[in-house]
Amino acid sequence: MKIVVIGGSGLIGKKLVNNLRELGHNVVAASPSLGINSVTGEGLAEAISGAEVVVDVSNAPSWEDQAVLDFFETSTRNLLEAEAAAGVKHHVALSVVGTDGLLESGYFRAKMAQEEMIKASKVPYTIVRATQFFEFVESIAQFSTEGQTVRMPSAYIQPIVSDDVAAALADYVAEAPVNGIVDLAGPERMGLNELVRRFLTAKKDARELITDENSRYYGVLLKQHSLVPLGEARITATRFEDWLQASN
Repeated sequence: MKIVVIGGSGLIGKKLVNNLRELGHNVVAASPSLGINSVTGEGLAEAISGAEVVVDVSNAPSWEDQAVLDFFETSTRNLLEAEAAAGVKHHVALSVVGTDGLLESGYFRAKMAQEEMIKASKVPYTIVRATQFFEFVESIAQFSTEGQTVRMPSAYIQPIVSDDVAAALADYVAEAPVNGIVDLAGPERMGLNELVRRFLTAKKDARELITDENSRYYGVLLKQHSLVPLGEARITATRFEDWLQASN
């Protein structure tokens, strides 16, 4: 079938496009760099015409509060309108586990707005909420670094590798829309402080990690279970330690 991947040149998008093509699907990789822009609408109707499924794994170029809200609202509105006009049967969107409890952040308020627009649309949908990716642990540490010190809370995290996210999304594309939210998480639950400590140790990074429950995660003061699934979730296989060894 014809599948359009919005954000097809990004971390998840590239992997998903490859996965779907290997399964024999006709896949359109869509992104501004490829001449298809979900914000301006450039090339969008043509790309979506004849598609059965649209997968949105795009991300905002700016995380400034108003800019990120404008991006997700405009992009999602344009996508859903084009999909409705083209008779698309399934809209699959990648979101974030725990979004409801992270609304102190403008980014997560924007993701929540995106989810609400999808739910209100007439296009059948599946929202896949994933936990934080292994690939972003370094940026998490950097965000909370002062000098040679990294401050992290002990709130739980259950990170996942991007390869497993892309594989799961390919599965959801082939399934019927759930018209709801599914959670996706890695196999290990640990403290955010422990995750970053393991990363620093593996990379022989000399920064000192200090556990600080008041340290914020991208500006959000976390509760113990803010970043992990609270109910049923699909659990993937790749362990953080295996990924660390492979990436060193």
